[in-house]
Amino acid sequence: MKFWCKSGGWASKKAIRTLAGMTPADVRSVAVIRHAAMGDLVQVRPFLIETRRYFPNASITLSLCSNYVRGTPDELADRIHVVYGSDRKDVAVSAQLRRARELGYHDLVFDLAATPRSFYLCLLTPAKLKIGFPYKTIQGRLFYDATVPRSDLRYETENMLDMLALLGHRWQYPPVFNMPGEPVVRDRPFIIYFPSASTPVKCWPHSHFAELIAGMAAQYPDHEHIVLEGIAAWESVSDIMEKVPHLANVTALKLDDLDGTVALVKGASLVVANDTGIRNFAMACNVPTVGIFFVTPVFRYWPRYGHHDVVFTPDGGAPEVGSVFAAARAMLAARG
Repeated sequence: MKFWCKSGGWASKKAIRTLAGMTPADVRSVAVIRHAAMGDLVQVRPFLIETRRYFPNASITLSLCSNYVRGTPDELADRIHVVYGSDRKDVAVSAQLRRARELGYHDLVFDLAATPRSFYLCLLTPAKLKIGFPYKTIQGRLFYDATVPRSDLRYETENMLDMLALLGHRWQYPPVFNMPGEPVVRDRPFIIYFPSASTPVKCWPHSHFAELIAGMAAQYPDHEHIVLEGIAAWESVSDIMEKVPHLANVTALKLDDLDGTVALVKGASLVVANDTGIRNFAMACNVPTVGIFFVTPVFRYWPRYGHHDVVFTPDGGAPEVGSVFAAARAMLAARG
């Protein structure tokens, strides 16, 4: 194998020599580090699928963080390794190091996190080659043997797949997620609105959502309009429902289990949401989405294939209701 880059990526001279003596069939063990929340964790699925395709003889270990295990794609890995996260601050440093070292030796290590925790995990893990996508050049030289450019202007799933392209793999486009489960079938077609997010600062105002839902319910009376509630106490949608009590085709729904949520998302005609895990799951299920952005980097979470749109303003302010309404209508029209 060789590194397929000229100046866009980086590999040490030692790494170039090492890779030259390897073929995809020679790779027997691969570790994939992805310390991320549920919404970001779903983005690793194409990478695991493509890793299996390119290295057919390799055992794949997925390394997670203990505070981020919900939504683990365990059916795509041969082994799950979990380091202690922020939920286990009571664990002694010696025990944390011991758990980290349990990742063990691998021919290839791919760091899809690029966080302080994943950096020290790379330092503690022996491997022929370690590949990452850090933002800073110095981090690449310190912790990896090869790196690919990381950018907030590129969809992160594709950015991760660039690490395999660096080694000569022609990955499938659009990326394949293979989300398990069957879609929910309800009495009529339905649209999901998810007004929550990982933190309140990422949430579009509930008053805006209420206005949007009222307009959509009137525009699409044959659809059921489901307002999906988050699991935390602060994620209540009662104030939204209080503003649309007269609309019989608007329903509030709360689901505590992940499988049920994914099944509901799979059956939707459209998902309108903030930058959140629900939207990421919809994209992974090939369900049309409209994302509302004003805090996080929009292009990092916007696939430019399929039926996905985003609404944001150049100055980063909260988008107007009319803009989201227009995007939702256009997306439904595009799908027929």
